Amino acid sequence: MRGPGGGRGPWLATRWSRLNGPLRVGGVDLARGLAVLGMFAAHLLWITEPFSWTEPSTWAAIFQGRSSILFATLAGVSIGLVTGGTAPLTGAAMRTARRRLVVRAGLLWLLGAALILTGVPVYVILPAYAILFLCAVPLTALSARVLLPVAAGLAVVMPFVQVVLDALPLWQTRTGSDLSLVLGWHHPFTTWIAFVVAGLGVARAGITRLRVQVSLVTVGAVLAIAGYGVDAATGASPDAEASSFGGAVWTARPHSTGLLEIIGSGGFALAVIGICLLLCRTAARWVVLPLRAVGAMPLTAYTLQLGVWAILAAQLLGDPRDLAGFRELAPFWPFALGTVAFATAWALLVGRGPLEWVVDRVARLVVRSGPALTASRQG
Repeated sequence: MRGPGGGRGPWLATRWSRLNGPLRVGGVDLARGLAVLGMFAAHLLWITEPFSWTEPSTWAAIFQGRSSILFATLAGVSIGLVTGGTAPLTGAAMRTARRRLVVRAGLLWLLGAALILTGVPVYVILPAYAILFLCAVPLTALSARVLLPVAAGLAVVMPFVQVVLDALPLWQTRTGSDLSLVLGWHHPFTTWIAFVVAGLGVARAGITRLRVQVSLVTVGAVLAIAGYGVDAATGASPDAEASSFGGAVWTARPHSTGLLEIIGSGGFALAVIGICLLLCRTAARWVVLPLRAVGAMPLTAYTLQLGVWAILAAQLLGDPRDLAGFRELAPFWPFALGTVAFATAWALLVGRGPLEWVVDRVARLVVRSGPALTASRQG
């Protein structure tokens, strides 16, 4: 770990600069770190009651559904940043960036399929993430003025379409069951594309601008209050949700893909991103550096969690599919703290996350740089 001159200074300085330099948006890393740990919580904690502000015992339920939606929204932000931020790339540079996104999508899908084969009893998000990447590629040349209304339209229309899609007899067959896994249908791209487009629009609007960050918190909070508030007042009961078209649409239940969930959890994601960006304008950015380190290597952190889970469950329980047995081992805090420690040490001593490095390296080998391709944030 020595620099060209034989000392450790230059090496450590480059790693520090990569995590804290001008080409990284610290607030985005922080939000991604929270999303990853939130998915850990949703996987590993016993969550039996719906979230309620007045019942602290239910607060862990805030991670259900919302963490993965935050992750999807941040995917759109990342796509926007690597394709030019507020000024979309053009010509050969944009073609190169788009082709690399396609390669990355393919690699994410393959990794997701491998994680499914471990037998760990979670709905792996990576296949859906890969398809969302592909869906976003044609939209990368659009401006925020186009993308944000498109995202709003998709958020309002697609929950109605999703109810019809989810009711197709195909999903009740063995083929449909397998197809739902490879498509990541628990996170259906047909509706979740709204979150990605919203994130892409936010990146185009200028995510480092104070005005945009304040707007994210304000608009996100209004949407979250509206979605969850209407659900509390008029949302469908579980019976109505299961038995009627209207009930299936008019709900904010986590992972329902109902209209009120899309509005409420989408707003929640935007507000969290805005808060993280504002927080990282202050000295608190140094306090949350370990969480930013996790967010700088989300693919590694997510994959490592499921890989270690599969190994431990197989060794200790004899079956990686035993979700109840694994939760009884109280794995959340060891997994969360271990991930934070690993990511922080790796980021400061080695640099880019190992899987992030592999995916980027393969994409660059497959798709060579076009002329005028510039460095981009969050790569």
